Amino acid sequence: MNLDDIYRETILDHNQMPRNKGTLARPTHTFGLLNPTCGDRIRIDISIEDGIIADIRFDGQGCAISMASASMMTEAIKGRPVEEALDLTRNFKRLVLGQDPDRDLGELATLEGVARFPSRVKCATLAHNALQEALEGGRTGRE
Repeated sequence: MNLDDIYRETILDHNQMPRNKGTLARPTHTFGLLNPTCGDRIRIDISIEDGIIADIRFDGQGCAISMASASMMTEAIKGRPVEEALDLTRNFKRLVLGQDPDRDLGELATLEGVARFPSRVKCATLAHNALQEALEGGRTGRE
């Protein structure tokens, strides 16, 4: 098995069995986005306690790239400080734009190949953009 196969398996696994999919009953922050180009849509619900992402869920529909990216993102930031989550998102965007990230991205690094397909960058970053809007914009309540 080569590295491309491992990457493909990770993406397919997160798409077929997404982690943290669903909604939170009482999110402190929530934000939804639509990719008008392809119709992918996502909503992120976050519960922040004392500056830590205590819980996070995503809901929506989209291609394997957008759903896998959302699943991996939620796993990577749950239990982490808000600033660390924002840093991870900024570095993930660097990765899928073909730039070197400043930190280890864990499983999210499996989406590095998206950089070769500019039309798929929006798919990969949809959940990250919703997260960033929710956290930086201080969005509360349901969108």
